[in-house]
Amino acid sequence: MCEELYSSMETMWLLRQTRSLLIVPVFKCLVDICLVISLLVFVESVYMNIVVVYVKLLKRKPEKTYKWEAMQEDIEQGGQNFPMVLVQIPMYNEREVFQLSIGAACRLIWPLDRLIVQVLDDSTDPTIMEMVSMECAQWASKGINIKCERRDNRNGYKAGALKQGMRHSYVKQCNYIAIFDADFQPEPDYLQRTVPFLIHNPELALVQARWKFVNASKCLMTRMQEMSLNYHFMAEQESGSTRHAFFGFNGTAGVWRLPAMEEAGGWKDRTTVEDMDLAVRVGLHGWKFVFVNDITVKSELPSQFKAFRFQQHRWSCGPANLFRKMTMEIIHNKRVMIWKKLYVIYSFFFVRKIIVHFFTFFFYCVILPTSVFFSEVNIPTWSTIYLPFMITLFNAIATPRSFYLVVFWVLFENVMAMHRTKGTFIGLLEGGRVNEWVVTEKLGDALETKLLPQVKKPRNGILERVNTKEMMVGIYILCCACYDFAYGNTLLYIYLSMQALAFIICGVGFVGT
Repeated sequence: MCEELYSSMETMWLLRQTRSLLIVPVFKCLVDICLVISLLVFVESVYMNIVVVYVKLLKRKPEKTYKWEAMQEDIEQGGQNFPMVLVQIPMYNEREVFQLSIGAACRLIWPLDRLIVQVLDDSTDPTIMEMVSMECAQWASKGINIKCERRDNRNGYKAGALKQGMRHSYVKQCNYIAIFDADFQPEPDYLQRTVPFLIHNPELALVQARWKFVNASKCLMTRMQEMSLNYHFMAEQESGSTRHAFFGFNGTAGVWRLPAMEEAGGWKDRTTVEDMDLAVRVGLHGWKFVFVNDITVKSELPSQFKAFRFQQHRWSCGPANLFRKMTMEIIHNKRVMIWKKLYVIYSFFFVRKIIVHFFTFFFYCVILPTSVFFSEVNIPTWSTIYLPFMITLFNAIATPRSFYLVVFWVLFENVMAMHRTKGTFIGLLEGGRVNEWVVTEKLGDALETKLLPQVKKPRNGILERVNTKEMMVGIYILCCACYDFAYGNTLLYIYLSMQALAFIICGVGFVGT
């Protein structure tokens, strides 16, 4: 009996020593790392918003920074003084939206003999292929120079389709290329407002427009996506355009100068972010980009949680993988100033595309919950309340109508940070899903009356909708909340309970449509 008691006491002493000499110091170190990263993220956020305020106060619109003059038809030459423009629309089995995008492109106001619409159809469904062909034939009968191009494979996905589309002989006569994804609908005056920037400013390679979401009010998930993307355009794109004449091409709703694309090597399919890949390479050749906030292009947000998860995996994995592939190329580049290289590596990639995902998930969903078991570790209030409040306020300003949803947005962003962190890890380590490309499903939410018969899919049972990763994290955070409520002396359990509920709701699939 005495031996058992002695053995038990010895075991407890060893556990306490291990906790005090190993576990607690390691946890303190992790907290300190997170505090440093929180300052980096905060400083970056403040910097971007200072630039935005500067732009707003001084009214530094692109039209004042760069030369812009409206295009006018020559009385004698007609539209011959207009440059040739190619409009590319890549698509894959886009039953719900192909008519919208093709129709919007064909309605662009531009001399008919100076415009080519190229539909890059990678569809594998024979019915959809036939419908796309019929739609193109219908517009061709109205005098639109429209081409429907297809491949016998899907190598390289979107990048492969765009690359193949550039090889056709008629592309060589074009000066500029506008790109729209299948769910994007530019206004008729889109080319009239964007192309003059490229005509009158030979140093510009890209004109990027802002996205406007036709289904933002579809559900709570689309409202929160709208908040995140509005901030992306307001802060990241605006500040990059103003201070560095560089930002990531959004893959759609932009117009490129063809010689700039060719000089940088054209489209590459080495990552799932071919748009960002092209933008970085063109930027490293000294070309400038301009973001025009006043020009908007209607698009659709994914309203299904599964589709949104796949999209976020691609949007986080791709940049991380590109960062791995291009870091040394950026460092050794001789064409741009060292400050621009530093901006691209540190601000554009490292802070915004890498550590922000790690920090958001590990600090708010792992470190903070786990801290309830370590009363000897003090996490300062400025890192848990003041800095997050300021960063959240910056984001909320971009979408004033959704300000009252800011708490839901924070909780949902923390949930999605788990998927973004996983995607970033896969991209940096080139894991098995590094080149996974799942096309984001479009539901045609822009249509009040459906143009085509809808394909009804069977509803999944609740067990099929369960997302185990979200459930596991949610249950862990809930256990931490209960422990803090029972034994803690702070109100942290309030936040932990809400965050656990957010994970569990997403875990059982009760989010989105």
